[in-house]
Amino acid sequence: MLLIVLAYLGGVLTILSPCILPVLPFVFARADQPFVRSGLPLLAGMTATFAAVATLAAVGGGWVAQANQYGRWLAIVLLAVFGLTLLMPRFADRIMQPLVNAGNRLSNAAQHDGAPGIGSSFLLGIATGLLWAPCAGPILGLVLTGAALQGASIGTTLLLLAYAAGAATSLAVALLLGGRVFAAMKRSLGAGEWIRRGIGVAMLAGVAAIALGLDTGFLTRVSTVATGGLEQHLVDTFAPSRHPAMAMTGSANRAQLPNASDDNTDAANTMSANSGAMMRTSDAMRAATTPALPVLGQLPPLAGAVQWLNSPPLTAQSLRGKVVIVDFWTYSCINCLRSLPYVKAWARKYRDKGLVVIGVHAPEFAFERNIDNVRKAVRDLGVDYPVAIDNDYAIWRAFDNQYWPAHYFVDAKGQIRYEHFGEGEYDQSERVIQQLLVEAGHPEAANVPLGLGGTTERGVQLKADNADMRSPETYIGFERAEGFASPDGVAQDAARNYRAPSNPGLNHWGLAGEWSVGAEHATLARPGGEIVYRFHARDLHLVLGPGPDGKPVRFRVTVDGKAPGNAHGSDVASDGAGTVTGQRLYQLVRQPGDVADHTFAIQFFDAGVQAFAFTFG
Repeated sequence: MLLIVLAYLGGVLTILSPCILPVLPFVFARADQPFVRSGLPLLAGMTATFAAVATLAAVGGGWVAQANQYGRWLAIVLLAVFGLTLLMPRFADRIMQPLVNAGNRLSNAAQHDGAPGIGSSFLLGIATGLLWAPCAGPILGLVLTGAALQGASIGTTLLLLAYAAGAATSLAVALLLGGRVFAAMKRSLGAGEWIRRGIGVAMLAGVAAIALGLDTGFLTRVSTVATGGLEQHLVDTFAPSRHPAMAMTGSANRAQLPNASDDNTDAANTMSANSGAMMRTSDAMRAATTPALPVLGQLPPLAGAVQWLNSPPLTAQSLRGKVVIVDFWTYSCINCLRSLPYVKAWARKYRDKGLVVIGVHAPEFAFERNIDNVRKAVRDLGVDYPVAIDNDYAIWRAFDNQYWPAHYFVDAKGQIRYEHFGEGEYDQSERVIQQLLVEAGHPEAANVPLGLGGTTERGVQLKADNADMRSPETYIGFERAEGFASPDGVAQDAARNYRAPSNPGLNHWGLAGEWSVGAEHATLARPGGEIVYRFHARDLHLVLGPGPDGKPVRFRVTVDGKAPGNAHGSDVASDGAGTVTGQRLYQLVRQPGDVADHTFAIQFFDAGVQAFAFTFG
């Protein structure tokens, strides 16, 4: 119920978002007609259509988004005709008689006792719902990510209906107030015809804005009223204190996969603005170093993994008598990689004292579902403990997990006693391990020194410089892209020649050359393409992969137009040269000394490269 309230309030706030602007003219076209028979059916059609399409898109894959594109164009044509009938009814009647007759029937709506028809208003609402693309703020990100995680269900649809109903509520208030204003103007000024034409102009402008992609491009980046802070406050207030049901993308969720992002966002806590991650630690465990550990639940079944690496399949029953850490991770997640040295150290230090570490690899990007990719990453990262390949999120759902990384600490009786989400607090987590091992009859565990035990963090696994990081995780696929600054916006799933922004602001980025931008990543169609990003962080990483043929892709990195020199990352030479050889996270910049704003650019000398997401450290 709290999540439904949260979704509803998030929808109410959309009236303050610039992404609502293109659909306002369609709504106000009914402002001078009775609300119950005209405005209300319109909003109901818009709400139902948005909820249905969003549910299918979140759980149904790319074919739904493609199908909706056809529906959007049909709706654009329908609403353009409706706008023409308002603006130039006589001229339009001569030029396009059949279509405009249909538009006039929508405009006037079949009269019944002098009142407009409910059916025509509902149809107009359906068309509006097909076109509405609200800005994905924290709350909508939570809702869509939860929809992807839970799959098709009544709960999924209820949350999306609640969000759409919230938006409809605020639009209904605006419509009622607007209707009174229009009525007063018509009475006092005799301006009915001019109002009608003005709404027609506004509708055609809305149609043009949507057709040009401004609703999902420019308007998502420019806001006259900042709703993000309000939404985050609502998330912090209403989300359950334990196991928030969804995470945004960021942060979510990286996009519509089980989580908001690899810099995982947590609906119940504060955002780590430097890493784009919101993380939480169980409240019962914060106060002292060795508290009495509560029982948080039983270890769920570990069934559902499509394959196990480094071990035969393990079960909750076979693990009785052992202390267990279940680590949810994915190999291109920067937060997971930075916590990995500690997880490996725990497995090594306490293996002979009764500890079993299980890595549950739950993919975010499609390439992370490839078991060969995971196997190579496990080998390259030196992970020698059991790894369950959770491509279907069966174990993820059994734990009701929401984050990457997530660590669950299980005692010898099979009881979950502690949880930690995200990076940090490693000493506290290790003390929990020692306490559980002592309880299990291994008192010698309490004498093991804390920490990495002689190993050091290096490369991408080095702890982030959170004190001086102002750039968030940034996705390149259009579903979750923010800060895109190339002129003319993004052409979804189509090749286009892009121009890099000439002077991008902080945390804005762009493409140059011929790219095809898909929902999850951008693919370079011709050699010579470039990505530019204005950032503020010590480290810059980019998740990249070669094309389907697997051929290596050469690239060169510059910082402020020059070779990076001693600011080069672990995957780049000092002259900026590097090669994309596999699908993974690449560290491209690591700045020594003071951190400042810089313009990063990467140019690719071969076609086919796929770019997924920037992360920072």
